[in-house]
Amino acid sequence: MSKRRPVRVDNLRRALANEAARIMAEHGIRDFLVAKRKAAERFGVTDNAVLPKNTEVEAALFEYQRLFGGESHVESLHAARRAALRAMQRLREFEPRLVGPVLTGTATPHSDVQLHLFTDNAESVAIKLMDEGIRHEVTEKRVKMNADRVVAFPGVRFEIDDHSIEATVFPADGIRQAPVSPVDGKPMRRANAAELEALLEQRDAG
Repeated sequence: MSKRRPVRVDNLRRALANEAARIMAEHGIRDFLVAKRKAAERFGVTDNAVLPKNTEVEAALFEYQRLFGGESHVESLHAARRAALRAMQRLREFEPRLVGPVLTGTATPHSDVQLHLFTDNAESVAIKLMDEGIRHEVTEKRVKMNADRVVAFPGVRFEIDDHSIEATVFPADGIRQAPVSPVDGKPMRRANAAELEALLEQRDAG
C-alpha cells in the first residue's frame, strides 16, 4: 500500500500551483518551470519534489482566468482566435494548425498566437508573407519531438490585427507527428482552420 502524502504537502503543492498560475497570467511567463521556480522562491520552498506538475499549474491557470479574467479574458481569447484564423487563411497553402494557449484557452494578454506550418521549402513562407505585404521576422524555434529529441525548425514572426503570430515551419510530412506538449508530454493538440472556426462559432452562438 502506497503512503499518502501529508495534507500539508498537498496544500503546499496546491498553493504553489496557484501562485505559478498567477505569475503566468499576470507576468506573461510561458515556461512552466520558470513560473514554478518563481512561485517556490516566493514561498521559500527549496525542495523540488514539492513542485506541482505542469498539468496542475495549467488547471490552476484555467481557474485563475475563470475567477479573475471574467468576460475580459473571454473577449481577449476570442480576438486572438480570430486573428489566428485570419493568419491561417492568408497562409492556407501551408496547411496551418493552431497550437498552444490560444487553442487550449489558457492564453493571457501576453501570449503569442502559435501556428504550425508545413512545407519542404521554408523560404516559401517568407516569400508568401512578402507577397501579401506582411512585415515579418525570420526566426528559429527548438521543438521537443519526443522525450529524447529536440529539433530546431525555422519560423517567422509577424502581426495580424495587432496580435503577434509565431509560426514554426515543419517539413511537409511533419503534419503526421505533433511535437510533445510542454504541459503533459503527450502529442500536442493541433487545430486546422475548420476546427478553429467551429470554436469561434460556439462562442458566437453563446
